[in-house]
Amino acid sequence: MSGPGREASHRQLAYLLGPALTIILLLFGGGLLLGLFQALDFSSVTGMKSITFDHFRTVFTDPDFAGSIALTLYISLTSTLLAASISIVLALTIAHLAANNRILNFILQIPLTVPHLVIAISFLLLLSPGGIFSRFFSFFGMMPSPSAFPLLVNDDYGISILVVYVWKEIPFITFMLLSVLKNLGPELSEVGATLNGSRLQRFRYITLPIIGPSLGAACLIVFAFTFGAFEVPYLLGKTYPVSLPVWAYKNYSDIDLLARPEGIAIGLIIAAIITVSITLSQVLIQFARKRGVII
Repeated sequence: MSGPGREASHRQLAYLLGPALTIILLLFGGGLLLGLFQALDFSSVTGMKSITFDHFRTVFTDPDFAGSIALTLYISLTSTLLAASISIVLALTIAHLAANNRILNFILQIPLTVPHLVIAISFLLLLSPGGIFSRFFSFFGMMPSPSAFPLLVNDDYGISILVVYVWKEIPFITFMLLSVLKNLGPELSEVGATLNGSRLQRFRYITLPIIGPSLGAACLIVFAFTFGAFEVPYLLGKTYPVSLPVWAYKNYSDIDLLARPEGIAIGLIIAAIITVSITLSQVLIQFARKRGVII
């Protein structure tokens, strides 16, 4: 498309997206701005009219902050790495054996249609010490009592949280990788095979550099989501320490209005980390597009 034609197309797209983007900016941007004012104590709710960073300072110096951010990073990084590792194997297998298998693609899409909240509640009902599985095994004499069931919910290692996130995010990463692998074609891999390259060498030197930007972008998006997600750690996580989103919610819903600005400050810290992650993912996406990879 010529220069003027491209500019006209971009202008038309801007006109079409303008109303929706305006509403989004007013709602979310206005909410963030209002939250920033409250976190800085510039709010009529608390009666404070002077700007201060005391609430951010209180959050950063709180003894619970280190444990909370460590738990949040553990959940986000572990679930992202596990989902990415499984997705790489799954995407390579599907691309090699059944790239156009509609049934397999349909099965892979099922986790995407189920909300995280529904899965978390299902895990709570099925796997808790008083859940369906524990009562089933106890009823048939497989264990002495429901309390003897292994602790998979509200445990120290966040097993149920990780399982929920991994199960949900595998299809997302897999589809992003499949879109790249379908455009890759077998030619480069066949050239590597003619040069006596092993499967591992072909993956390391041919496939991985090509899918790397898309994989990195997908992982950053998944990390951003899991880092800021609230409902799954709230339902399936332990009571102490809690993840940053849960800590923010508890402070914001505290009956003491003076604790609310600290909850908002935690939320803004989460938003800043997510913004950095999403920005990096967009950089990787643009890099992939410049290399001719369609995501």
